[in-house]
Formats: sequence, C-alpha cells, structure tokens
Amino acid sequence: MKIWHISDTHTYHGLLNIPKDIDMVIHSGDCSNPQDIVKSHSEILEFINWFALLPIKYKIFVAGNHDVAIERKWITRDHFIEKDIVYLENESITIDGINIWGSPFTPSFGEGWAFNKKRDKLHNLWATIPDDTNVVVVHGPPKGILDLSYDTTNKLEFCGCNAFKKRMLQLQPELCLFGHIHNCEDIINAGTTKLSAYKTVYSNGSVVTDGKFGKLSSNGNILEI
Repeated sequence: MKIWHISDTHTYHGLLNIPKDIDMVIHSGDCSNPQDIVKSHSEILEFINWFALLPIKYKIFVAGNHDVAIERKWITRDHFIEKDIVYLENESITIDGINIWGSPFTPSFGEGWAFNKKRDKLHNLWATIPDDTNVVVVHGPPKGILDLSYDTTNKLEFCGCNAFKKRMLQLQPELCLFGHIHNCEDIINAGTTKLSAYKTVYSNGSVVTDGKFGKLSSNGNILEI
C-alpha cells in the first residue's frame, strides 16, 4: 500500500503536485484557515470537492484546529461519505487489512480553535487507540518529533503532546501521521523520521511555512506499508 500523506493545506491544496501510482491519500487536518464559521464552511466544501476528485482509490481525512466548521457541525460526516471519503474522529477503520485510527484533537492553544483539549486530559483519548493499530492519523505531533517552533516569547519549544508520544512508544504502529506544526523561517518540520530502536515511521505532512502562506514548502510525504 503506497500512501500520500498531506496536512495543513490551508486552502492551497490546488498547488500540490498529485503523485502517480498512489493507493491511499491521507490528510491530517487544517484544509481550512479562518476561525470565521462562514468562510470555514465554504473553504472546507471546496476542499472536499477537490479531494474527492483525486485519482486515488482510498481517501482519509482527519480534521484540524482550523477546521472549525467541522467541529461546529456545519460540515458533517455525511459531506465526506457522499464523496467516498473516510472521515475519522476518534475511531478506526480497516482497509485492505490495515487498521487505521484517527483523531483531530490537539493540546489547547489560544481561543476559538477547533478540537482542542487540555494537555492533562489528552492521555484519556490516546488510551483508546486500539493495540492492533497499524497507522495512527492525528492533527498534532508527539512531543519532540518534528514539532519544533517558537513560543509567544520567541523562544524555541517542542510543541507536541507528551502523552501522545508515550502512547506511540508503547504501541509502535507502523506509521504515525500528523501535521499542525509547520516549517518556520529557519526550522524544517515537514518530512519523516524514525527513532532509534523503534519501528514507527513518523510523518509531518504539513505543506506550508509559517508567514509564507500562498506557496508550498512541501508536497507531503509518500510512505509504504
């Protein structure tokens, strides 16, 4: 199974180069951009139409913190089902023998964003990931893995979720797919990595750079399972 992993397209999905000979495309959230519910609704509908037309057999989508129209139910699961897109929200699906679990939730940051939970509550969600999961698809990264950025005081910090990292090290799925933390001026987070002695391949599929929206800095990652 060849997978194209993308994330954080923020309305610029039309700039992507569609790879050939892909069996599955997975989007890890933030297809939209504004907090404004009306604009978010319009942007997500346009994205769904684009996503549905990709010449790829299997399509999976997990929402992100910018996809407010999904959290507020202006866009529902039915919008995805009607276009033969799998929408995952704290649940699993098995495709060709591959168990895939997805969730949109990330640690709380700021006000008005979608699918945020307090850091000290997220471990309860990660505990529900089935032990036989092969692919984990979320919006935000595990702490310390392709998640380096600047905080509000312009100091570098690892922004990911520590409880999620602990669960990934425990489960060791074959793939862990996320986005949320983009490239910034002097840091590249987009790409893949592995931790020594662990089998999981981690993929940050974000395609934009902070402060430079309007052009892409990545075309996502191609993975095999």
